[in-house]
Amino acid sequence: MSDQPPVAQLAAATLSDAAAAVAVVPKHEFSDRVPIRSILGRPDGGSGLAGQRARVGGWVKTGRKQGSGSFAFLEVNDGSCPMNLQVIVDSAVADLGLLVPTGTCVALEGVLKAPPEGTKQKIELRVEEVVHVGPVDPAKYPLPKTKLTLEFLRDVVHLRPKTNTISAVARIRNALAYATHTFFQKHGFLYVHTPIITTSDCEGAGEMFQVTTLISEADKAEKELIKNPPPSEAEIEAAKLLVKEKGEAVAQLKSAKASKADITASVAELTKAKEKLSKLEERFKLKPGIPQKDGKIDYDHDFFARQAFLTVSGQLQVETYACAISSVYTFGPTFRAEQSHTSRHLAEFWMVEPEIAFADLKDDMNCAEAYVRFLCSWLLDNCLDDMEFMAKNFDKTCIDRLRMVASTPFERISYTEAVEILVDSVKGGKQFENKVEWGIDLASEHERYLTEVKFQKPVIVYNYPKGIKAFYMRLNDDSKTVAAMDVLVPKVGELIGGSQREERYDVIRDRILEMGLPLDPYEWYLDLRRYGTVKHCGFGLGFERMILFATGIDNIRDVIPFPRYPGRADL
Repeated sequence: MSDQPPVAQLAAATLSDAAAAVAVVPKHEFSDRVPIRSILGRPDGGSGLAGQRARVGGWVKTGRKQGSGSFAFLEVNDGSCPMNLQVIVDSAVADLGLLVPTGTCVALEGVLKAPPEGTKQKIELRVEEVVHVGPVDPAKYPLPKTKLTLEFLRDVVHLRPKTNTISAVARIRNALAYATHTFFQKHGFLYVHTPIITTSDCEGAGEMFQVTTLISEADKAEKELIKNPPPSEAEIEAAKLLVKEKGEAVAQLKSAKASKADITASVAELTKAKEKLSKLEERFKLKPGIPQKDGKIDYDHDFFARQAFLTVSGQLQVETYACAISSVYTFGPTFRAEQSHTSRHLAEFWMVEPEIAFADLKDDMNCAEAYVRFLCSWLLDNCLDDMEFMAKNFDKTCIDRLRMVASTPFERISYTEAVEILVDSVKGGKQFENKVEWGIDLASEHERYLTEVKFQKPVIVYNYPKGIKAFYMRLNDDSKTVAAMDVLVPKVGELIGGSQREERYDVIRDRILEMGLPLDPYEWYLDLRRYGTVKHCGFGLGFERMILFATGIDNIRDVIPFPRYPGRADL
């Protein structure tokens, strides 16, 4: 019995319950473990959880035996945050030799304790039970504790998510994807899934991956012909003769008013003979190689009965929805069969492509600027720990760059003004590898000069020469330029390309022909102008380029989970 009065007991119990409620370690909703972020990501670094039991799971980043092998320190990370949880395991609890190798998977249960004063950790786990061990042979493990180059990691693409850098990139990429959907959903856009397989070349560049079954079908036919040679003409003629004979037999029975059973049996024989002939004729037509017609590949025999490709953009297709339900966006993979080995090109990459009806070029620029600034703010608010890792290891200016973009209105200049600025810089002694003159497509060095030297902030360049832009961009009144815009940012140059779309039927039809493109594949696109045409605009943001801009990482192959580029398509 307590000597305290009932009111005091109740008050003490209430205080005790409140303290326990504050210190509850939240488990993952669908897993019997506590995410390490739930412990270390608290404002107090986890110190308020001292005394609480917890089960964690993750992979050992570093491990070392101490006290003549009587206990071990492990740094464990589960990917939920860049920070590692320090874990202490006594030799009486488990075989320490199995636990300390880098890469070992562990599930550990114990009590969270405050470490000794003077250590950098705010909390550590004293292990009472080792629930699971996924061992690693240190002699064979491809990712030792030593610092590894990003180039090396591209050769072990299936294991590189275990590294600090690639896991941080994965969390930043996830945050930007979530921010993308949040931004457009918040502004009333509808998410539309556009096709991966297309019969339209959005950019007219022709650098597209072809989708075909003709090659596999030809291989299959060749193997089949070797295994079962096709019938001879004599066999075909014999089969035709048999069909004729069986047909005459049926006719004779019918004219002789034979029994129903006899006629039925004769018809069955005729049907069987016809089926055999059909199969023989089908096999007789089999020829090795890809089918051709008039000296060209006959795509009538292909899977889609026409040429098909992997998409380079979902823009044309998403326009069909913009011209019906107003504000839409698509966000998915796109492909380009460009033989480029630069640090800025991939064969498979992701694009964010909004499309807005009843909107012009100014609206397009406003949306693009608001979107980019939203992405930067989102990372600062939701991913600062990973951004601090990037600032420490790759680009010490990356956080300042995000803050600048998030808080600074973008500069807006016409293409003509941009060229004049570049020409003046050349006159002042600046040297570019690419010649500057009106009509050129601005090179990355020109874009970075405008953003990093001249204005020192993002720049939107608009009204480009029509000769360097796509057919669907709206022709301006000067007939020389189109209502196109590019958002240029420090570090990467062009981040977004967009335009007001050409809504006038006659003008866009002439532009398609002017660029030497066939009209037939774009008849459906022209229908959008024939039936209820509307002023509309849109843009595309290269998602990997946004990650390059945010993180300061130099090579685009290191910011996508599974990079595809000439000569490489691992996994």
